[in-house]
Amino acid sequence: MTIQIMVVDDSAFMRKVISDQINKIPNLSVCVTARSGEDALHKLNKVKPDLITLDIEMTGMNGLETLEKIKTEFDIPVIMLSSHSGEEMTITCLEKGAMDFVEKPANLSDIEESFTLELGSKIKSIVPSVEVKPVMKQVSDNKGKAFPTQIKAIVIGASTGGPKALMQLIKCIPESLKIPIFIVQHMPKGFTKSFSNRLNQEASVEVVEATHGEMIRPGVVYVAPGDYHMRIDGRTIQLSEEEKIHSVRPAVDPLFHSASKVYGKHLVGVILTGMGSDGTDGMKVISENGGFNIAQNRETSVVYGMPRRAAELGVVDEVLSLDMIGTKIDWMIRVKQ
Repeated sequence: MTIQIMVVDDSAFMRKVISDQINKIPNLSVCVTARSGEDALHKLNKVKPDLITLDIEMTGMNGLETLEKIKTEFDIPVIMLSSHSGEEMTITCLEKGAMDFVEKPANLSDIEESFTLELGSKIKSIVPSVEVKPVMKQVSDNKGKAFPTQIKAIVIGASTGGPKALMQLIKCIPESLKIPIFIVQHMPKGFTKSFSNRLNQEASVEVVEATHGEMIRPGVVYVAPGDYHMRIDGRTIQLSEEEKIHSVRPAVDPLFHSASKVYGKHLVGVILTGMGSDGTDGMKVISENGGFNIAQNRETSVVYGMPRRAAELGVVDEVLSLDMIGTKIDWMIRVKQ
């Protein structure tokens, strides 16, 4: 099946650039382009693409306004195309229902292969072209495993669909939080600062973008900065620019691995919506060290990739809806910290 894409951008040159890149990708095809939000809405009455790429910064109706109209009038997934000047708007778009975003190429005359690969993989993860096989294994082999009597830290990993999910979960954290929570959300440099600020506005506790070498404080939520892996080393946070893992930086696995060494059986790992397998190996280590693992279920995941891989490996102790994960986090903080 060929996935049909609408490209919306107020620059004719950018529409051609994006269209050319999409048409290079197997099983993807641009079926229509639009020069503005108004033009896109008009054409959507006649053409029904499988997915829309939408520029954030447009004259007239901007990307956010267009997204809100699309979400109201059409049931079509949207990926935002963003630049660093549109960081705040990008986070708002994710909160309002955009599935994901991709940074616009910095050099339009020599587009890096990584841009095309990222765009293609995100489109295909959101609009699967083949039927997904059922998960072979849903929970850990250790079915009688009890929840820790005390928890000393929570680690959370997410990718596609994660910003909106985390925006929901952050509201579930009570003011009584006395343990640290660490989050890795696959997101480029610069955007994580805006994202952590937005989470902080919504939360009853302090949310910060982590910095290298800082002392870990109880009752604080730390977000890994874009382009840096985040690890826990004793009582400090360590950031590194070493090679990407699973083609991403930050990756979930380094956080899960290192946190498990520090907190052992008192650690809870949570894996949320996202494509790929990042976090699965980290959850394996958490499980081996006696910690407890929770995965988001298929029904509430935008992309059931990361939770699925962990469940298939048999290192997940509970599979829960996003609402139930929020309830569980609230409970464990009030009762188990």
